[in-house]
Amino acid sequence: MLSEPVLTARREDGRDVPLLYWRADRPLRAVSSAPLGGGLGVRHWVVNATVPMSYDRDDPADHLAELADLLDLDGPGVGLLTGVDVSEVIARADTGVRVWATVGLGLPVRAAEPAPAVLAQRVGTVNIVVYVPARLGDAALVNAVATATEAKAQAIAELGLPGTGTPTDAVTVLCPVDGPESAYGGPRSTWGGPLARAVHAAVTTGGRGTVVPWSERRAG
Repeated sequence: MLSEPVLTARREDGRDVPLLYWRADRPLRAVSSAPLGGGLGVRHWVVNATVPMSYDRDDPADHLAELADLLDLDGPGVGLLTGVDVSEVIARADTGVRVWATVGLGLPVRAAEPAPAVLAQRVGTVNIVVYVPARLGDAALVNAVATATEAKAQAIAELGLPGTGTPTDAVTVLCPVDGPESAYGGPRSTWGGPLARAVHAAVTTGGRGTVVPWSERRAG
């Protein structure tokens, strides 16, 4: 089981910067696109850390590992970064599936469009953490990431924004290591259906208002 997230802060550059983390009461299977702990594997925790919009470290995985040490998080885990204030995390649940999302849609983009030479607006990040209460096979975990992404894109479209996501979005899906294995994670599967609905609800709620990046809000 994955805990409810704990909100705290760490001191960096003279500022108290928000930090959100989850602990697993036992190791969980995971798939993630995060800079720390990405890929498939067994994970013990998740961190979602706010960073200023001026963030320019070229070693985000090392930075996140330092934050995990600060929090006394043991074993391998998943680390995410965002310019959003993680205290504004949105939680939704559906049929046992739990979802948490920090939603920053400052610059939604269409995935297949040519990239502009310069990003004229602030970037955004949508970080999605999902817990499924049943063991998913490797293919089902990968499929669950696709389902979460499809649900996010649906929410963005329904919000009237011209994009399918942002350039820095990340998804993490976790599930138990034991029990009967579910082979599917698509939107009409046993667990993919509630996953899609919960992600859609979280991103829709988080995207309705104007989200000011944490560092800009603090400055002004």
